[in-house]
Amino acid sequence: MRVCAGGANITGRRKGMIIMKYLLFGTGDYYERYKKWFDKKDILALLDNSEAKQNMLLDDIPVLPPQEGVKLPYDGVVILSFYVRQMRSQLLSLGVPENRIYHFYDLNRLIYNRERKKPVRYYDGMGRESGTAPGPEEAGKKILLLSQDLTLGGPAIALFHAAKALVKHGYQAVYASMLDGPLREQLLAAGIPVIVDVNLQIETMREADWVNHFSLLICSTINFHVFLSERNTEIPVIWWLHDSAFFYDGIKRMTLRSLDRKNMTVCAVGPVPETAVREFIPDVSIRKLIYGVERHRMDERQKNGEPVRAKERTGQRICFVTIGYVEARKGQDILIQAVRMLPKDMREKAVFYLVGQDSSLLACRIKEEIRHMPECIVTGSTDREGIHELLDRADVLICPSREDPMPTAAAEAMMHSVPCILSDAVGTAAYIQDGIDGLIFHSEDVQGLAAQIAWCIRNEDRLCGMGKQAEQIYEKYFSLEAFEKDLLEIVEQSGVDSVCRLRERHDD
Repeated sequence: MRVCAGGANITGRRKGMIIMKYLLFGTGDYYERYKKWFDKKDILALLDNSEAKQNMLLDDIPVLPPQEGVKLPYDGVVILSFYVRQMRSQLLSLGVPENRIYHFYDLNRLIYNRERKKPVRYYDGMGRESGTAPGPEEAGKKILLLSQDLTLGGPAIALFHAAKALVKHGYQAVYASMLDGPLREQLLAAGIPVIVDVNLQIETMREADWVNHFSLLICSTINFHVFLSERNTEIPVIWWLHDSAFFYDGIKRMTLRSLDRKNMTVCAVGPVPETAVREFIPDVSIRKLIYGVERHRMDERQKNGEPVRAKERTGQRICFVTIGYVEARKGQDILIQAVRMLPKDMREKAVFYLVGQDSSLLACRIKEEIRHMPECIVTGSTDREGIHELLDRADVLICPSREDPMPTAAAEAMMHSVPCILSDAVGTAAYIQDGIDGLIFHSEDVQGLAAQIAWCIRNEDRLCGMGKQAEQIYEKYFSLEAFEKDLLEIVEQSGVDSVCRLRERHDD
């Protein structure tokens, strides 16, 4: 029997009510991540604002403009994107009732049941694959580190460094992820077992039975708030938040406020994620845990006092670099506006590289805008080696973000003795002394950013010294040594050793 969403009475799977016909809003990364949970026969259409995608088929499902899709007899619209605020507002303006709008964070209560569980893939420390997760005898005295994916993005890499630090100091660590990716091979090469369990996308800790065999869990990012909403509180948890306020738009306030924080240590990567979570849980106690960035082999020359500056390779032009997915949050459009404000003679002395995934609508718009700005170059994505090669040649890194918790690119730049121009909405700015070891401008202040770029061009002889000062910021706050010290202190205070001793006595 079909149960229509109808109104506010939908309370999810626990009362046996199921939404049967969906519109899925978004066809990008998060559609690819979550589409596996929907039966095609239950998807009326996909919605997308990109005219290039509309009126075509994706996975044999029609892609429609939102204003056309909402005319269909849907029961609910599921937003598969982090741009929840804008998309929800658009749906409401099209007459979609608020109680029919959902987010991928709602999938646990909407569609989860044990019969839909998907296989778990387990790779032991030798890289051998098993079809089952480790049981109590394998997991009991180990620490489980949980990531939303195995990409080479900041939070996943930071958790990888945490796993290596724990192993280095005598702990046994297992790395688990909602999704597979290129980081798996690096983890296995380091001898760290890996679990890929897509069910973690929509399960709670109690429902993910195998997770409860570990002695300590370290969960990375706000993506695990549903997972933590039902948990075995006897197992200590470290919840390591990297997220700015932007990533909280799809979260229900009461879900966060009702979390049982017994045996839970909440950590934040600097002031931006701390401010974001306090908006939802004002009384939460938060520990600071800044990630560590591993020194790269290219950086050895700087360590040996032999800096290699970009102007040796760029025809005397000063090399500015911006690294990050090209999107409004990262503010590359602000940078282009600032460059356009510079006098022609200054623009001719500089080159600006925009590095990052460049298929977004903003990226397409920027590429059109810079057709007559030869000093601006959109490179597209590159791997970690490519980023280090670019930073090795760079004079200045620019982070023009509208909000950005703690971009690894800034820490990596300082590691390479490259000073940064940072928006004050970037978490790293809290560690910079303006004009001494970096430069800061007010978020979205185009003139302010242009002035800081102009200062760099006029004072290029001071950039190397500023870069050396920036390297000291890296050593003090972002080096692996600083990170390991803070991480081990938090782990030791989490109660993991007590859990291990209890399990040892039980085994005896």
